Amino acid sequence: MSDVLNKMKTRRSIRKFKSDMIPDEILEQIIEAGTFAATGKNHQAPIIIAVTNREMRDKLSKMNAAIMGAETDPFYGAPVVLIVLADKNWPTRVYDGSLVMGNLMLAAHELGIGSCWIHRAKEEFESEEGKAILKELGIEDEYEGIGHCVLGYIDGEYPDAKPRKENWVYYIR
Repeated sequence: MSDVLNKMKTRRSIRKFKSDMIPDEILEQIIEAGTFAATGKNHQAPIIIAVTNREMRDKLSKMNAAIMGAETDPFYGAPVVLIVLADKNWPTRVYDGSLVMGNLMLAAHELGIGSCWIHRAKEEFESEEGKAILKELGIEDEYEGIGHCVLGYIDGEYPDAKPRKENWVYYIR
């Protein structure tokens, strides 16, 4: 089996991270992989916001927790949050952003970094607080939040794969 296929089969969502920061050179490789995701008509509608600042990471965590009605850290202690947003006016924005998320998570796995897709980015960046964050970054266009890719070193055992469900694939031959 090729290494790419093996990485696809062995990647898991991680829900417990060490606080150790990921080195910039590894983070840049993960981000670059995200920028090479397939996008509709190669429009490249998504953008990635890389958050390594602890204060901003904690602010986003609190915003996300409030949306889901919880007080716990929805980012599971991960020190890095990559936020994927996409141009609201592009018809394939959700699909394009989802492919970016997939690339980010696979690249992280390849480089020995744990990852997890955290939802509620849409609601976060539709809020006034979220819009203010974008404005501070000079992001003026209309973007829809697709997801947060939280990253960090795994704290604990790597999860095993769950069995694949029956009737996952149907063939027409």
